[in-house]
Order: sequence, then C-alpha cells, then structure tokens
Amino acid sequence: MMRDVSRSAAGQLAWPLGCALLAITIYWPSLGASFQFDDWGVIVSDSRVGSLAAWWQSMPGIRPLLKFTYAINNELGGSPHGFRSLNIAVHAINTLLVYTLLDALGTKQNRDPLLVRRAALGASLLFALHPVQTEAITYVSGRSSSLSALLVLGSLLLWIRAVDSRRPWAGVLLSAALFALALGVKETVIVLPLALLLWSAVTQPARHTVQGLALPWWRRGGFAWIGPHAALTIAAFLLALSWTPYQRLLQASLHARGIGTNLLTQADAIFWFLGQLLLLAPINPDPILGVASSSNFTSWAQAALVVAAIVAAFGLLRRRPALAFGVLWFFLWLLPTNSLLPRLDVANDRQLYLALIGPAWLAGLALAHLAQSVDTAGNPTRAIGWAVALVALTSLTGYATIRQNRIYANEVTFWEAVAQRSPASARAADNLGFAYAMACRPTDAAREFERAISLDPDDVRARVNARLLQEGALLSSSRPHDCAQTLRN
Repeated sequence: MMRDVSRSAAGQLAWPLGCALLAITIYWPSLGASFQFDDWGVIVSDSRVGSLAAWWQSMPGIRPLLKFTYAINNELGGSPHGFRSLNIAVHAINTLLVYTLLDALGTKQNRDPLLVRRAALGASLLFALHPVQTEAITYVSGRSSSLSALLVLGSLLLWIRAVDSRRPWAGVLLSAALFALALGVKETVIVLPLALLLWSAVTQPARHTVQGLALPWWRRGGFAWIGPHAALTIAAFLLALSWTPYQRLLQASLHARGIGTNLLTQADAIFWFLGQLLLLAPINPDPILGVASSSNFTSWAQAALVVAAIVAAFGLLRRRPALAFGVLWFFLWLLPTNSLLPRLDVANDRQLYLALIGPAWLAGLALAHLAQSVDTAGNPTRAIGWAVALVALTSLTGYATIRQNRIYANEVTFWEAVAQRSPASARAADNLGFAYAMACRPTDAAREFERAISLDPDDVRARVNARLLQEGALLSSSRPHDCAQTLRN
C-alpha cells in the first residue's frame, strides 16, 4: 500500500516537473542573446546596479529587490547569459507554482482528481510555453514581471496552506512577508489581497453554517486572514503618494491622457491582449498602440464587452466558480496597468505574465473535459484525443516561443522585427538605424534615420543620430562593436 502511494505521489510530481523542464528546454537556446532596448539604460549603464556596494549606496530607491538581483548578476560577471539564466530559472519555478496553485483550486472545488491534474497540466504548459511570456524572460528587463510573480505565487500558496491549518498566523505572516518582497520588485502586485478574496470566493462551499446560521462567503474561511496583506497594500499606496519618485511617475501618467480616454484606450488594449493569447503569429516586441477616440464606436463596443464579461463573471462566482476564477483572475492582474492610470506605452506582453494563468486554466479545463468520462465509459478515444491535443499544444506554443526568442538574438534582429510589424513607427526606425550603426552598417543606418525623420519630422533623436552618423561619431562607438576598426579591416 505504501509503495502504491509513493508511486502515485511520484507520478503526480512528474507532471509539473515535466512542464518546468520543457520551459527550460525551450528557452535555453536564447541564453546567448544580447541585451536589448531598456536593458542598456536600467542594467548595463546604470551605475547603481553595477555592484552590491553601489546598490546599497543608492538605497532607498524604487524596486530595491529587483535592482538587488541586477547587482548580483553584475557581481557575477554581468553577461547577458547570466542575467537570462536567472530569468529562465525563475520562470521554471513559476511553472511549478502555477501547477500547484491550479491543482489546489480544482481540489478545493471538489472536482475529479484526474480531471484536476489534467487541467492543471494543460494550464501549466500554456503558462510555460506561450510566446507572450517571452518578454518577461528573454527580455532581461522583463524580470520585474517574472520575479514579482514568483513571490506573489509563493505568497498566495503559503496563505492558502496557512488558512487551512489549525494555527494559521505563522503562515499568514510569512505569506505577507513574501508579498512585501514582491512589492520591492514591482508595484503592480499591490492587488494581491484582491486575489486572496477571489480565491476565498471560488473555493468556499455555497452554504456554510455556524450554529445553524448560514454565513456569506466573506465571513468564512480565508477572508479573516487577509488583514496583513491589506495593511501592506494600504502602506504601499500611502508611500507611493508621499514619495517624490512615485509622485513624479504619477504626475507623468496623469498628464498622458484623460481618464475617460484612457479607459477606452485600455478596452482596446484588452482586446489586443486577447489577440496575443489566441494567435500564435510572430509578436511585435515593441508594440505602439494608438489612443482611442471618444467617437470610435469600436472602442465603446469593446469597453461594453469588457464590463459585461466582468459583471457576468461576478454573477457566476457561486454557480460556475472555475469559469469565474479564470475570467476574474485575468482582469484582476491587468487592473494596475490597464485601467485608470494612463501609460505612455499602452500595452506590453509582459503585463500578461500573471494574467495568463486565468485563460490558461480555462483552456486546461477544456482539454481535460475531453477525457472526463473515460474511466466510467471505458472509451479510450477521449483520452487519446486529450493526449493528442496536449502534444499539439506543446508543439505549437513551443515552436512559436523558439521563433519569438530568435528576435532577441541581437539589436539588429530585434529592431528589424519591430520595424517590420510597426512600419509607421518613427521610434522603431530610429532604434533600427542606431542598431545598424553599432553593427557597422552605416548605409542602412542612414536610411533608417531618414525614414524616422520622414515619419516624424519632430523626432529630435533621429536628427541627432543622423548628424552623429555623418560625423562618424556613431561608427567610432565601442558599444557593442568598434566599427571604425571593423570597417578598416
């Protein structure tokens, strides 16, 4: 009997470990990619993360834990390989945590154990291999999304285990400590207490009584143990309002566009996100989405559909908790970045890193239902169909991610991909011209600078870069090549 239990436990552990190993395998070829875009400013050229001593002297500062990890990587040599190795390791661990979370969700909802494991497996594979995750892993600066997710998922799982124990306070406080660390990586995790509320809502029984009286869900189970996390959220919010660096960021955000216009714009962004999830076509690593017009019927229709989906999901919390969880989790983790506060860049793939868990769970459930009645009906067709669907899912997403990772090989391939997908973007043309200059391709660089100027005559940076190119200043730059020497050879 003990041997059977051991084999069963080993078999269950093999599933999430397989997902994590697949994630490492798919991302491993990207280790040799170069730094890109913001990496140069926030990692390579930022002296505050050049060493642990420099990091310490720069404190207090924004995102201290994230910058601490940059400083550690720089202490260990500072190569893109080292930075990206840590990113891949974090993503592999996150894959394990996602499986654990969704397995616990299905179990709490009293679903069939085999169905739950299959659903969690399918969802974990999607989370691990979907190409939208590339920006949070291969793009080194995307670490803020994956590392904060690691701490958030760890905090959530500790909290779940704690509230189910007889003495929950120790686990709840440890969970809150991880939440505090997550806030030190990325501020958008501030909505974690809402995720705890959502978990309580979709995992508590429909009726719960104390001394014969039915209690609403918010008076049962885990709701009583959200206090430390809520207190941290309030403290973080007050700090952001009172600290000068965050005040400047807030002012810049509020001046970007009006709240009404931004809500319509973010409704467009939500549908853009859905397209990113559903289509496995090559992804633009630097999308520039337009600002919605108040007279645009499509934007209003999309905003109405978003509101309707959220309202419907709340209405299904008791009747269809699995569906409600998938929908509300998606919108919850987009709330900090794609709702009230305007962003200069409307949307980026890395904002989907945690949000993807919701749609992935729904997709995993759909795949699992293919084989739901195999044991009782004795019909292996559905099991075979589920296995084939899982292999197809792994193959399609894995290939799409490998293809997306190739974009990050160097700055030229990165900006060529952006320019191809955003031909009207002056920023893409200017950055592509700079990448060509650094790669000792002055003719191509001049062409792109001129294209940037024609797309945006007010683009000062493109004009400056074109002048520097003419004077030979860019070609003598030592980052990343000594072009003058290369051209002489």
